[in-house]
Amino acid sequence: MTFKKIIGKLHLWLGFSSGLLVLFLGLTGCILAFQREIEDMTQPYRFVEQQESVKLPPSRLKAIADEQVPGKHAHGVSYANGMSAQVSYFRLEAPAYYYIVYLDPYNGEVLKVKDMDQDFFRFMIMGHYYLWLPAHIGQPILATATLVFVVMMLTGLVLWWPKNKAARRQRFGIKWGARWRRVNYDAHNVLGFYMTWVAIFIGMTGLVMGFQWFAKSVYWAAAGGKQLVEFYEPASDTTASIPDITIPAMDRIWMKKYPEIVGTKARMEVHVPEEKASSIEVAINPDPSTYWKADFIYYDQYTLEEIPVTHPYGRFAEASVADKIMRMNYDIHVGAIGGIVGKVIAFFASLIAASLPVTGAMIWWGRRKKQNKSGTQSPVKKAAPIAVQAE
Repeated sequence: MTFKKIIGKLHLWLGFSSGLLVLFLGLTGCILAFQREIEDMTQPYRFVEQQESVKLPPSRLKAIADEQVPGKHAHGVSYANGMSAQVSYFRLEAPAYYYIVYLDPYNGEVLKVKDMDQDFFRFMIMGHYYLWLPAHIGQPILATATLVFVVMMLTGLVLWWPKNKAARRQRFGIKWGARWRRVNYDAHNVLGFYMTWVAIFIGMTGLVMGFQWFAKSVYWAAAGGKQLVEFYEPASDTTASIPDITIPAMDRIWMKKYPEIVGTKARMEVHVPEEKASSIEVAINPDPSTYWKADFIYYDQYTLEEIPVTHPYGRFAEASVADKIMRMNYDIHVGAIGGIVGKVIAFFASLIAASLPVTGAMIWWGRRKKQNKSGTQSPVKKAAPIAVQAE
């Protein structure tokens, strides 16, 4: 058996083992590609008219939101010019919950109380990441399917590679006037080839999110042998005295940092400390269309002094090349790193990726039927057409 036939068999059986999951990931990826744009168009409560008056501090907005979701612990309060303030509540342990309360930041009016477990895009995200199963079960399943898909793309390139100049001409275009089986064959090969150069990044970034060992390996390679420091929350000094108890610590930090985003498109989120030893995290994202450029700053909730961190999610200016690659991972995965053009490219790459298990299965079924009709092949046969030989 030749090398290419071995690769062909591998490609076939990998397709059988992961085809349905690749189809699922591709379709849900298409749906999620324009999540932000669709939400902006369909959720008017996300926006407010800009005013000259001062916005309410986070402790005041939190107190108003707490009345809407009693018994829940607030995670953070976020601000952006022209946008409603958002107070988020979520808990991963049972009983799990996830709510967002949207408020007018100028007067505290409640615009929307949203149970995110009932949100369509949240539902699709949970399917895309976890297959709607517990995370420790669903994530490894989908991550493994992604790993198989990456290997399939590489084997597909080997199968696509033309043997000669005559075959090369047929590798870059679909012969639309041919019979449907030939069109299907061309669609699988040609669209698969074009899609691979984008989908390989979607797949690799998916592996970073799906496998910790893969994320550490990518970081190690990018950092020249340095190990990835996993995220941790720095602790506050519980023995320190509070300088001023009349103003909550999160409000004092907000008053210090909020002027930096006035008149800009930046988004700022102040996290609520969960415990006495917790720090107060402030995230300032200068470009809310992506996530990788955000500054994550941690403050002692008693002394209000900044606490440095050594993991990638600190101040952006202090991030290394490897840190920035890890920060970019999600934005690359969804195409947001390239703006709306990048999202369009990611959408079509996901759509083509979803089609490949279907067109591949049709190729396999057509050949199986043909072999059943012809029976045992004669040891002497005519040369097959180039398109069939090259597969």
